[in-house]
Amino acid sequence: MATVNSIPSVDLSDFTSGDPARKAAFVEKLGKAYEEVGFVAVKNHGISDALIADLYKYVQEFFKLPSETKHSYEIPQLAGQRGYTSFGKEHAKGFDAPDLKEFFQFGQSVEDNDPIAAEYPDNVQVKEVPAFTPTFFQAYRGFEGSGKALLQAIALYLGLDEHYFDDKIHNGNSILRAIHYPPITQEPKSAIRAEQHEDINLITLLVGASADGLQILDKQGNWVPVTSLPEQIVVNVGDMLQRLTNNRLKSTTHRVVNPPREMWNTSRFSIPFFLHPKSNMDLSCLSSCVDAEHPLEYEPITAGEYLDERLREIGLKK
Repeated sequence: MATVNSIPSVDLSDFTSGDPARKAAFVEKLGKAYEEVGFVAVKNHGISDALIADLYKYVQEFFKLPSETKHSYEIPQLAGQRGYTSFGKEHAKGFDAPDLKEFFQFGQSVEDNDPIAAEYPDNVQVKEVPAFTPTFFQAYRGFEGSGKALLQAIALYLGLDEHYFDDKIHNGNSILRAIHYPPITQEPKSAIRAEQHEDINLITLLVGASADGLQILDKQGNWVPVTSLPEQIVVNVGDMLQRLTNNRLKSTTHRVVNPPREMWNTSRFSIPFFLHPKSNMDLSCLSSCVDAEHPLEYEPITAGEYLDERLREIGLKK
């Protein structure tokens, strides 16, 4: 199995090829990786290099805007779910020190008269960077497509119908987040740009990052650096999927460490796509994942209730 710094690598075109043998091999490889590591690198994911380059370009333009301009896009009542969140607002669950980052979040745009549209606030339009919103929209749809295919493979691995997740994620509450870790200008209180945490959602798709720093905690308790190779996205299991599968698929602990001192004057940009279902999805553990050796670990909860609980724990909701 090819690895990127001990992260298994898979080729999504095997799944979409129409060749039953390649598809089955992909399902097995992906599922095993999510049982054993929790992270994979995905090739041929369907999001063009040009779109990714544009995304990073406009994100960098946005974060270079004057502070007062960025603050005009911060809407406190949205709990960070749309628009800008300023430096030092979010912390990892169980940690008081804020992460050393600012970010912008872009959410679902319902286009088919689904009544769920009433649940979602409008996306915040950035006037100063005209291409920002349309590029985010295009990337959001691209990530949704890749994520849907990966969840179809996960469903097959779990012995579910291939399309088990399709209607649960259609018009789901996914978030495309652009993160800026600014240069470090003084001795930081914490040696960490983003403290160790697990993601809340079903799966997270991360396209590139402008600098190293991402590390995952392996089964032996070692922090392993993750470098996304060109033309690959890194995809990890989130807590909702871990919960649904009664811990069969692993939500991997990860963090973003500060660069070496000589690189403190540099920014780091990162753009994860947090794939969420609709808020009414039932996250009760799948009966196929519960047996005498793996007793039931979690109480029933919906995705919306779980998200709400976690947003309070990380300081975005009061």
